[in-house]
Amino acid sequence: MKNIFFDLDGTLTDPAEGITNSVAYALSKFGIVVTDKSELHRFIGPPLIPAFMDFYGFSKENAEKALAYYREYFAPKGIFENAVIKGIPELLVALKEQGKHLFVATSKPEEFANQILAHFALDRFFDGIYGSTMDETRNTKDAVIAYALVETGAAREDTVMVGDRHHDIDGAKKNAMKSVGVLFGYGSHEELVQAGADAIAETVDELQNILIGEEL
Repeated sequence: MKNIFFDLDGTLTDPAEGITNSVAYALSKFGIVVTDKSELHRFIGPPLIPAFMDFYGFSKENAEKALAYYREYFAPKGIFENAVIKGIPELLVALKEQGKHLFVATSKPEEFANQILAHFALDRFFDGIYGSTMDETRNTKDAVIAYALVETGAAREDTVMVGDRHHDIDGAKKNAMKSVGVLFGYGSHEELVQAGADAIAETVDELQNILIGEEL
């Protein structure tokens, strides 16, 4: 594969602290107190408005309000309550040395994705960073991938999506692309298998072997 699209949350960085703190802050505005923030890990990966609706039964109107509250915490603080996953910089160096073209395709707003990648000095590895829009007009993974394909001019048959949740695999399938699921993020092996990932990597080293090898 000449072109590699990477998810951000749970694939390049571990955003658990910032996302769960932001979600807990938003829920508190509705009188919901979260005592175990690990329960909020399910918010890592999916678009947030549907997540608030699915996980807490919010109406669309309240989910939109919750997203605004989420960003009140996330934009100034939660965005940097984050850490690069061990081995990722070395992986990106190795892939660039192999002549791969690297891109980010994330459900996170593009503005935030650029800030995070610049903060951790990962932006230098990528030829393009593509995300959702702040106004939610482009907020699903398949829509982000479709947008990235157009912007990059990448051929679908030469491009693979790498991510830790079924949304990444589903998004790739809807765009007729191959996909690799990773288990060092927040999705389970069962979730990735059921979604139909073409390959699954347990570790960053395994991911490197898959992306440089001929398995896909």
